[in-house]
Amino acid sequence: FHPWPTDGGWKDLFDGETLMGWDGDPRFWNVQDGAITGTTTVDNPTDGNTFLICVGENKDRKPAEFGDFELQLEYRIVGHNSGIQYRSFKLRGENDGWRVGGYQADFDARKEWAGANYEEQGRGILAKRGQNITINVIDGSKFIGLGTLGDPATMAEKILDAPGWNELRVTAMGNRLSHHINGVLMSRVVDEDKENRRASGLIAIQLHDGAPMQVQVRRIRIRSTR
Repeated sequence: FHPWPTDGGWKDLFDGETLMGWDGDPRFWNVQDGAITGTTTVDNPTDGNTFLICVGENKDRKPAEFGDFELQLEYRIVGHNSGIQYRSFKLRGENDGWRVGGYQADFDARKEWAGANYEEQGRGILAKRGQNITINVIDGSKFIGLGTLGDPATMAEKILDAPGWNELRVTAMGNRLSHHINGVLMSRVVDEDKENRRASGLIAIQLHDGAPMQVQVRRIRIRSTR
C-alpha cells in the first residue's frame, strides 16, 4: 500500500490497513490487499444497496460532512455495479443505518455506467458518460445538454478491467460536479435545481444488491477547494 502524498492540503481518508474512520455492515466489508473491500456472494447477498460510510474522526460514528472538495482514489470492480457517494445523506426510516441517497460517481464491471453521475434515491441519472449537462427547473426538472465531452465507447476504452486499478477523481465546487477516470473527464453536471441539489454531505462506497460482486477502493484522499 502506497498512499498519495498529503502535501497541498490533501488528507487521507483510509489508512491502508483498517476500516478506522468508516462505518458499514461487517458482513460485507473488510480490508484486503491494502484496499477497502466490499463483497457479496450467492450465500451472503445484501438486501438492497448497502454502503460503507466515511465517519472520519467522529467518535459517535456520525458521518463526516464535505462541501466543496476534490476527492481522489483508486478502484477496481469484479461483477455488477458500485460507485462513490458524495454530498449524500443517510436515509430516514427503519433500516440498518447503512442506506444512503445523494450524488454518486458511478462505475461498474461492464463499463456501461462508469463515469456517470447518478443520484441515488433521487432524480436518477443526471449525466451519462460523455455528457455535459445543466439541470434547470422549468415546470419541473428539465435536463438541458450543453454538448458532449467525447464518445462514450471511446472513453470506456480508457477504463481498466480488474485486476487493473482505475484512478477516480471527483470535483465538487458549488453546483458544478465533475467526474474524471484515469485523467479523462467523463461527465460534468451544473445543477441549477435549487430545490433538489445538495451543497454538502457524506462520502460513502456503494455495494449494490443483486448479482454477486466485489469492489475494492484504496488510496483515498480529499482536499477542500473553498
